[in-house]
Amino acid sequence: MTDTTGPGRRRADARRNQRSLLDAAAAVFVASGVEAPVRDIAAAAGVGVGTVYRHFPTRADLVVAVYRHQVEACAEAGPVCLAQAPTPYAALTRWIDQFVDLLVTKHGLAAALRADSGQFDALHGYFVDRLVPVCAALLDAAAEAGETRRDVDAYQLLRGVGNLCIGADSDPRYDARRLVGLLLAGLRYRD
Repeated sequence: MTDTTGPGRRRADARRNQRSLLDAAAAVFVASGVEAPVRDIAAAAGVGVGTVYRHFPTRADLVVAVYRHQVEACAEAGPVCLAQAPTPYAALTRWIDQFVDLLVTKHGLAAALRADSGQFDALHGYFVDRLVPVCAALLDAAAEAGETRRDVDAYQLLRGVGNLCIGADSDPRYDARRLVGLLLAGLRYRD
């Protein structure tokens, strides 16, 4: 008989519970801002307030963890998009769409961390280190397939997408996704 309550099982359950808590916190942050009450986050995650504080003693700890969690999810999505999309260009556009989602939710998180410039700079470095290589791999695959231009720098593309997303949360008439779509259409290779 196999022991399903051993330390490995408990660690896997704890990681899954923490991911669930981070997903709930991200959703609450998007809906109510990063200053949302911890009780709202706990309710969304289906846990007690004490559980939130046990994992994340301060709001800053929670904000940083949500930010890192979202960056990791976006980074992990790149290879999945490439494996599942019909073409490398389709994979790139799917991934950029997920990147836009990250930027929209990250906007409030970044603003909450700006007061601590050291922590903000470290997270920005983490963001760049994790996501630029993913974008570069997708761009390389699309260029190799003859679908996009070869002279596109991943960092510049991500910066451009980021700049197009600024203000999307404060002006309902501004459609950042449409503009990002136009930017991506401009990458297409044409004879």
